[in-house]
Amino acid sequence: MSTFFAKSSEIERQWFVIDAAGIPLGRLATEAARILRGKHKPIFTPNVDTGDHVIVINAEKTVLTGNKLKNKMYRHHSGYPGGLKETPYADIMKKFPERAVEHAIKGMLPHNRLGAQMYTKLKVYRGAEHPHAAQQPEVWTLAQ
Repeated sequence: MSTFFAKSSEIERQWFVIDAAGIPLGRLATEAARILRGKHKPIFTPNVDTGDHVIVINAEKTVLTGNKLKNKMYRHHSGYPGGLKETPYADIMKKFPERAVEHAIKGMLPHNRLGAQMYTKLKVYRGAEHPHAAQQPEVWTLAQ
């Protein structure tokens, strides 16, 4: 018996909607990354993008457990000496909740060209509305 390898021409992509209201950020990010990567399919192949499209709605209603809302910091560096910037998670959730969700999901994807290709299939929206009704997305329920 030979090992099955998925070919990019044979992959059928679906669209899924995940409602982030009341769900912890980490649980939401792991499930979204799993779908983007294609690990929920029996044809999963590590070196091929077998994943589906993911639409995350209600990004502003996602939650963090414990004291992470006050203590968690997002850091990025400009590359210059003294260029470290820190922003509290509470400020990011107030101004740009989509970025917080995107950042968490992107960190769980492979850090190479294949991961960048998977990341393009992610769409995150602040509220409950999204412009992808024509793709007839299915609702993905998370186990709580």
